Amino acid sequence: MSEEHMVMAGRLFAAVLAGGLIGLERSFRGRPAGFRTHTLVCMASTLLMLITVYEWQWIESHAADTIRMDPTRMAQGIMTGIGFLGAGVIFKEGISVRGLTTAASIWITSALGILIGIGFYFPATMATALVILVLSIFRWVESHMRTQSYARLDVAFRRGEALDEATLRAELAGHGFDAARMHFRLTESAGHVEYRMMIQTTQPDNFGRLAQSLSANRLIQEFRIAPTGD
Repeated sequence: MSEEHMVMAGRLFAAVLAGGLIGLERSFRGRPAGFRTHTLVCMASTLLMLITVYEWQWIESHAADTIRMDPTRMAQGIMTGIGFLGAGVIFKEGISVRGLTTAASIWITSALGILIGIGFYFPATMATALVILVLSIFRWVESHMRTQSYARLDVAFRRGEALDEATLRAELAGHGFDAARMHFRLTESAGHVEYRMMIQTTQPDNFGRLAQSLSANRLIQEFRIAPTGD
């Protein structure tokens, strides 16, 4: 095996290691794009960059004087193409959007493959460690942060028995919620008056208490609380 072949093999193994480490974290979190997906993305990016790094081996010598290749174009193509894979792991569930973190991890895994493919081991190693730090340690920090939680609330009353807006807002405030963008709807066929709004709180446990309170209210015919997600 020549020295160039050993360098190529070393970079591919490094891509498997970097992509695999990030993929393991995603698999542990139960994400659909996990260990194998991230490993293949990183390795594919490395392979494509090896094409440009060793272009002199596959371009005829007489043509090498007339052909000038731009290695950055391959990197641009990789980052553009990886967008399709990233879009595939993002999905909308109701008004919640999920998969953004996994899409971002796929994107940066592709960037790591590019770095490894051109032999930039130091930034690739540093970036791999930082990605794992962000996905693991930062997740713990985020879970302990005091943040605002949002949800969409739909409440239906019988026609003529609906609470007025001020009373409903006071009920929500009593459970620690602020209501915004309140909409009204009258359903003739069902004879219902509906309130639709976005609510927010800094205590996620308030959602359960609100659901119990709404269930006990005999004036309310139907309600739906749909928390938004990342």
